[in-house]
Amino acid sequence: MKKDIALLIVIILAAAAVIKGVDIQSVDEYYSLHSDDTANAAHTVTLTVDCSDILDNYDMLDKNLRDECYVPSDGIVMPAEKYVLREGDTAFDLLEKSTRCGKIPLDYQGSEDNIYNTVYVRGINNIYEFSCGPSSGWTYTVNGESPDKGCSQYVLHDGDSVEFYYVCDYTKEAVK
Repeated sequence: MKKDIALLIVIILAAAAVIKGVDIQSVDEYYSLHSDDTANAAHTVTLTVDCSDILDNYDMLDKNLRDECYVPSDGIVMPAEKYVLREGDTAFDLLEKSTRCGKIPLDYQGSEDNIYNTVYVRGINNIYEFSCGPSSGWTYTVNGESPDKGCSQYVLHDGDSVEFYYVCDYTKEAVK
């Protein structure tokens, strides 16, 4: 009997420790990472997500994606918006934070899963690489320039403007 009570106490204490270490959030709390007040933030960056190249190549787009919920009529998945910049934030951190906040699907390959040691963005808003042709996919610019490193390696600075954009043919697409 004493062993049963001792075991029960151990189980209760273990459960209490687990519960204390778990951060229970509502759906809105989970997605509210952007709730930081950018007006009072010392450092901010701007992000835009654009798939307007698809509009000029709509006939190549996967038929299942021919809907405004995936490709908005203006091609802008996420209009330019300011976000609080934390020390060490990368272009990918910004994309991940903003899509999570906006409840926009993001799919990527982790940096440990490829030879380039950087995150590879596979899809945003269910628009994936190869969704609009064999040479299509997502790329990015910072302040209008294409960095020479992957998005999870590019550390952002105050005032940077980041754009993730979809190209239907990277062999013909002029870098923004």
